[in-house]
Amino acid sequence: MNQVMGDGIMALFGAPLAHEDHAVRACYAALRMQEAVGRYAEDLRRSQGLTVQIRIGLNSGEVVVRSVGSDLHMDYTAVGQTTHLAARMEQLAPPGSTLLTSATLRLAEGFVHVKPLGPVPVKGLESPVEIYALAGAGPARRRLDAAAARGLTPFVGRAPEIQALRHAREEARDGHGQIVAVVGEPGVGKSRLFWEFTRSHLTHGWLVLESGSVSYGKATVYLPVIDLLKAYFKIQDKDDPREIREKVTGKLLTLDRSLEPTLTAFLTLMGLPVDDPGWQALDPRQRRERTHEAVKRLVLRESQVQPLCLVFEDLHWIDSETQLLLDSLVESLPTARLLLLVNYRPEYRHDWGSRTCYAQLRIDPLPREDAGELLRALVGEDASLEPLGRLLIDRTEGNPFFLEECLRTLVETRVLVGERGAYRLAKPLPGIQVPATVEAVLAARIDRLSPEDKRLLQCAAVIGKDVPFPLLATIAEMPDEGLRRGLARLQAGEFLYETTLFPEPEYTFKHALTHEVVYRGLLHERRKGLHARVVEGIERLAGERVAEHAESLARHAVRAEVWDKGVDYLREAAMGAWARGAVQESLERSEQALEALVRLPATPENVRRAVDVRWTLYWPLFALGQMSRLAHVLREADQLAREIADRGRLGHISVMIGVGSMMNGRYPVALAAGREALDIATALGDRELAARSTYLMAVSHLALGDFRSAIDGLSRLVDGPDADRARRAAGMFGSLYEATCCWLALCWAERGEFARASAYAERAIQAVDAADVPQAQAFAYNFRAIVFMLKGEFAQALPWIERAVRLCETKGLLALLWMTSITHGWILAWSGRCAEALQVLDRGITFQEGTERKFFVPLTYAAAAEAFLLGGRPEEARRAADRALELALETGERPREALALHVLGEIAAAERPPDDRAAAAFLERAGALAAELDMRPLLALCRLNLARVRRRTGGREQAEEDLRVARAMFAEMDMRFWLEQTEAERAGGAA
Repeated sequence: MNQVMGDGIMALFGAPLAHEDHAVRACYAALRMQEAVGRYAEDLRRSQGLTVQIRIGLNSGEVVVRSVGSDLHMDYTAVGQTTHLAARMEQLAPPGSTLLTSATLRLAEGFVHVKPLGPVPVKGLESPVEIYALAGAGPARRRLDAAAARGLTPFVGRAPEIQALRHAREEARDGHGQIVAVVGEPGVGKSRLFWEFTRSHLTHGWLVLESGSVSYGKATVYLPVIDLLKAYFKIQDKDDPREIREKVTGKLLTLDRSLEPTLTAFLTLMGLPVDDPGWQALDPRQRRERTHEAVKRLVLRESQVQPLCLVFEDLHWIDSETQLLLDSLVESLPTARLLLLVNYRPEYRHDWGSRTCYAQLRIDPLPREDAGELLRALVGEDASLEPLGRLLIDRTEGNPFFLEECLRTLVETRVLVGERGAYRLAKPLPGIQVPATVEAVLAARIDRLSPEDKRLLQCAAVIGKDVPFPLLATIAEMPDEGLRRGLARLQAGEFLYETTLFPEPEYTFKHALTHEVVYRGLLHERRKGLHARVVEGIERLAGERVAEHAESLARHAVRAEVWDKGVDYLREAAMGAWARGAVQESLERSEQALEALVRLPATPENVRRAVDVRWTLYWPLFALGQMSRLAHVLREADQLAREIADRGRLGHISVMIGVGSMMNGRYPVALAAGREALDIATALGDRELAARSTYLMAVSHLALGDFRSAIDGLSRLVDGPDADRARRAAGMFGSLYEATCCWLALCWAERGEFARASAYAERAIQAVDAADVPQAQAFAYNFRAIVFMLKGEFAQALPWIERAVRLCETKGLLALLWMTSITHGWILAWSGRCAEALQVLDRGITFQEGTERKFFVPLTYAAAAEAFLLGGRPEEARRAADRALELALETGERPREALALHVLGEIAAAERPPDDRAAAAFLERAGALAAELDMRPLLALCRLNLARVRRRTGGREQAEEDLRVARAMFAEMDMRFWLEQTEAERAGGAA
């Protein structure tokens, strides 16, 4: 009881120290109060004609407890929504009744009887609250009893443990008494193991007596023994003292009249008065000895009649007198037909370990396979549940109780709908919160730690689930020896365990849920201060390698509300995620940085931060094809940079705006932005900006078909004065140097200079493999494949594009998956694997159409069209080719215009019957444009296909000239596949 308020009181259960059964205690206390006041009221009514009644309100939840020191007798109070709602329950309760919320019932279900009253509006709350009237105590005394009333879940695993119990049973049956101790954390299934064993065929012919301690039972001596004896004597709660006396006396004397001297001890244990002067004359020590002797004699005598199995559960809550009795009983075990089964948590200690009749079974959480079996039995095998199963097993780490309670929470919140064994996911999968029942168990264990160990555990929780020793030492502010002793105690209590020893010790929380409960138990200001110390600790320990810890630093800085560092580290984390190919993660970190920026004042330094964060957003937005949002972000960055007149940043923003324009197919705008940025770079002497500007303009020239200008610009970044800078400058897919090598390879391949193209492609491969950046590797492998493919070397192209696609799939490189899928399909089609090609192409086009990009998209559709044609899907081929031509004309991508015209010519020639006039027209236009752009491989292909058309239409002389030119060009460019095709065509014509 912590407050007296007029004619009312407020009492806290589970605060300031948590109890896992706090709600049950509160309900029992309320029932006992109503009973006591009822008896008192009846006396008042009879003696004075007065009526006295009380009303009680119960609620459960988190509270903030104030003014609690080391002396728990000092004043303290609880504040918050939880206490407000409890007070409202009391005000709503009719006199003589107790009302409770669903939050309390959820924790006490099975332990009490209630009457539902439905949803009731409560002042101060938006939604009605489900309330219940407390009607009485329920039959359950332990968590397993309550679970059994609801229906037990399937029993999975534990075969070795059952076998060990079977062996102990056989030994005990043969007169070699055994004690088996099952040790494990809360929720792993200690009680369930005993329940299954004692109700199996293995105990047929045995007398099984079960009892257990409860968390509030230490103050009641012999409570587990009394419960066990009541079961033995078949005493029920409704029995009056006379009936109890008769049952005890009759059972004892029927078993063995020599037990009559022990009758007084048993009646005393049952709480009955005894008229025995000899007993009254004994001192407490002598009574204890007589009591122990009486229980032992009864147990041993009964075991002579039939094998006896005694079950004592939860010894970690045992009272000292019961402990002494068990110690005494163990002394007599070796020659009795007695199996003593006990279970407890790791913190419990006893002295039985050296005895030959003692065996200990360690129960751990279920292995993943068994946990999966349990989960499937509970929820079913609906396909939507697979991610949920993995998440639940990861979160609970196979603890059956935690698993079941998390599942109950999901059902109660309607995330899962259906029935047991056949649930389905009805809502998007949320983060799984710690159920109140699980939190109560964990919080009670945590609050039993010493203040020093609890503070140490809280420091560890702030660091994270994984706790490096050097960092913990930095923030814990404890002497090294004290820190190590504290960690040893936390390991012994199985809160933490050591995962590595070298080069420095590292610890991890035994359970993710334990970590969460410890962390949530910290008040905001304390938590914030610890996070700030973690940031300082990581910075100090990491030194120059601080960038490697950006993700962790960002998380701690944001939670510490150190917003400037939060922004900086979030940006670092975003760039790191981008480098790993984690596009969505990069976007999320950048957006978090934008949110954190709002907390900072608008100083010039913070405006620069705001610009830089928008730079970081650029990469993932580009990769995801969100071009409209990208344009908006860049406009914001431009405006911010102009506010502080930062010409360097304005130059870089111009490049980004230019790249955005290029991605939208607006190449003249991109070129103008590149020239503007280059002017700024020249004025400022900013070589990196100059390199980026040059790259932007060169790739834009390439898209437009100005190969000469493209090669001049790109060569500066690979072989010229800007090469070193390009190697250090990060680009969209690796460094500028790596990407430039790829574009140069394409330039030379389009012009038929395949030796140069291959040389640059190989330089790109060497660079990206040395850097080992997945996005850069996939980009370079794709271009290596394209060079081989344009030359007609499809067998050499295929392994490279397969490597690129595999990287995109395994690393989640969505930005490149569409491109590599199209290239893959194109190559598969020319390799004769048309069925596979069409599947791959469908995927690539689907990815592409989900973006707003237009850059090189005409090539995508032209390549797809050719593959569709080879795969026997002419209608889709025509649609794709028409789309390619439309986009090429819209964007000015003249090389893709030529390719689209060529494919349209192939499609017309392949019609049944062939449309030779249209085919010739398309091919002539394609050839003329290819000649103008110096795209020699495409020009040679146009001449080859024109020859085929002209032979059918009677222009044999012109056809022969086309074949002669095509043959010469293919031979000069060493395009052997196409040379063979040309030779075959000539031979066919001659025949």
